Amino acid sequence: MRFGYVIAVILTILFGLASRKFSQLLPIFVAENAGDLFWAMMVYFGFRFLLVQKSLITAISLSFLFSYGIELSQLYQAEWINHLRGTLLGALILGKGFLTVDLIRYAIGITVAAVMDKMTLSARKRIS
Repeated sequence: MRFGYVIAVILTILFGLASRKFSQLLPIFVAENAGDLFWAMMVYFGFRFLLVQKSLITAISLSFLFSYGIELSQLYQAEWINHLRGTLLGALILGKGFLTVDLIRYAIGITVAAVMDKMTLSARKRIS
C-alpha cells in the first residue's frame, strides 16, 4: 500500500508542477486552479503514506487541517517567513499570500484524492 501512495505523491507533484510550467497551454480555468488542487491531493496522499493503517477520515481530517493551516499562515507576514516564501521550495510549500479561493481548491483536491483512494481500495478488495 505504501508504494502506491509514494507513486500517487510523485505523480501529483509532477502534474502540479506541469500545471504551473505549462499553464499557458491549458484552459484558463484549469491553469488557475490545478496547481492548488494537485497540492492538496499530494498532501492527502502523503498523509495516507504516513498513516496507511489509519482510516480515510483521519487522512482527510489531517489533510484539511494541514492545508488550511498553511493557507491561514499566509496571513502572518514576518520578514523571516516572507524570506522563506521567496524561495522556490518555500513558495511551493508555504505559498505566497492568503486567498480564500485556495480553501475551496484544497477542499476539492482532498475530496478528489479521497474518492480516488476509496475507489482503489474497494477495487483491491473485490480482486482479492
